[in-house]
Amino acid sequence: MTRSLLFRTALLLLAAASAPLLAHSFKSGGLTIDHPWARETAQGQVVGGGFMDIRNAGKADDRLLSATSPVAAEVQLHTMTMDNGVMRMRQVKDGIVIPAGQTVSLKPGGLHIMFMGLKRPLAKGTKVPVSLRFQRAGAVKVQFAVQQAGAMNPAAKNHAGH
Repeated sequence: MTRSLLFRTALLLLAAASAPLLAHSFKSGGLTIDHPWARETAQGQVVGGGFMDIRNAGKADDRLLSATSPVAAEVQLHTMTMDNGVMRMRQVKDGIVIPAGQTVSLKPGGLHIMFMGLKRPLAKGTKVPVSLRFQRAGAVKVQFAVQQAGAMNPAAKNHAGH
């Protein structure tokens, strides 16, 4: 085997082995929660953000009403908006509608989950258990993969096609 072929084979195996770390989905009825992830936090930091895509393959709209996690005193649904050139974060109290046949993305700079009163730092490479409560689907337990600080959407690199 040539050195180049051996190197390419090793890279392919490494990529295949690491893909499942980012490619995680959770299903409940017609809902699929794709790639839930959070940014790592520093020691003493009391808030953190969580992100994901929620696909609704059902025939009726659903609504994400709330979330809970043992790592935070409270978990809120938030949105970021621009107000006269200033970015503002606001709690979404009525929940987030997931229209039938559509995907809603919770991502940095937009809709997201806010972990408030963190009980411990969110460490890169760990998983954060979260229970999402939907109006129709009920409670859905997911695991948020913690990525490095500043990450934008680590799963998008490997899943641009869907």
